[in-house]
Amino acid sequence: MKIRSEWDPLKEVMMHRPGIEIDYAMLSPRPFLFERPFRTSVAIKEHISLQETLEQNGVKVRILKDEVVSKADENRAFRKALEDKIVNTVSFYGSVDSSSAAKEQLKKNVSLFDSSTLFYTLTLEPSIDLKKENGNSVEYPTVYSNIPLANLYFMRDQQAVSSGGVIVGNMKRRQRMKEPELTEFIFRKALGQDNLVRISGDGLFEGGDFIPAGRFCLIGVGTRTNMEGAMQAMRSGLMDFDEVCVVENPVYDFMEEDRDPMVNMHLDTFFNIAADGVAVTSVELCKKARVTIFGRTGNEYIKERESTLYEYLMEKSFNFVDLSIAEQMSYSSNFLTLRNGTIVAVNAPVVLKKLLNIGVFPENLQNAIKQELASVNEKDLFPFSKRVRETGIESIVVNLNELTGGYGGAHCMTAALKR
Repeated sequence: MKIRSEWDPLKEVMMHRPGIEIDYAMLSPRPFLFERPFRTSVAIKEHISLQETLEQNGVKVRILKDEVVSKADENRAFRKALEDKIVNTVSFYGSVDSSSAAKEQLKKNVSLFDSSTLFYTLTLEPSIDLKKENGNSVEYPTVYSNIPLANLYFMRDQQAVSSGGVIVGNMKRRQRMKEPELTEFIFRKALGQDNLVRISGDGLFEGGDFIPAGRFCLIGVGTRTNMEGAMQAMRSGLMDFDEVCVVENPVYDFMEEDRDPMVNMHLDTFFNIAADGVAVTSVELCKKARVTIFGRTGNEYIKERESTLYEYLMEKSFNFVDLSIAEQMSYSSNFLTLRNGTIVAVNAPVVLKKLLNIGVFPENLQNAIKQELASVNEKDLFPFSKRVRETGIESIVVNLNELTGGYGGAHCMTAALKR
């Protein structure tokens, strides 16, 4: 598993088909880090369509659950490791005697479970509170799901595949903290990946903040990844880029005093690379984004200078497809590059119309978007715009209108494993 640039031909990805865990998020979207509720049955169909689109373009798609189930069914050692993980995941409450007995019963019974049951247990993190009722010798259970892994279908973020292997993240939000633990377990135990390093301690790192670009790479720092996480990635031994450009994720001027941390939570929510030398981004944000460039000396990265993201990419002779606020907020930069100049993108105009109709944006952002749209034809929005056509980018448009409700597009939904 090695990736050197975002535009090299995509060969293999990992995806997680949304399961019952996302139904919890529908009940209260914001605490689950979702933008809005959506129809989960339609979302699953969209996810299948995205998988089929990738496969039709020669990409091998691994579905997380299928990988776990098939490995558990064919490999006794992995099955045992999975059973042990389940025993450690499920909690029991109640009297000391009843909770201890229930835990022992689980240890005894877990070998009888279907492998799919084991997988779903990991995504739901159940706890069982055993209570006694007067006149009844058998406890009755109250079942809780500690923090269901509702964001797991955004497979980009738990890790990043670099030029030398897999960098497993350390996620900031409590809702997502357990995800890297789960994916690291699967990468190591099910896929046999040993060229892997985990970000730890005070370091925070999420895959949506990492974009490889040939001789250099970009790491965004802000609400989800911090400088310590970026430095641990550089010290991981899994990077051999000439330069690492650390980008301070910026905000629009009108949002300086009322910042929504979800607007550009990751680098890939306002920046992406569609081809060698072609960046799709908000140029306004690029010009505001401060960067620190680290050069490689031997096995170390040493701070060399500071600049802006726009100036740095201009030095690299990049061309820009400039995104409006309306385009950026409808996941236009969150496309997945299939190969040099070909991307899988959401239908931004359709998504934008849905967002405006539902009223998900705060007032200052809603006003800025409406002001832009007053002078722009819907047909000239990304990926259908003249700017896109002039760069020669070919767009394969997929319907992800429901799935984007979790805050992400095709890039976020795929863990690229090999290019």
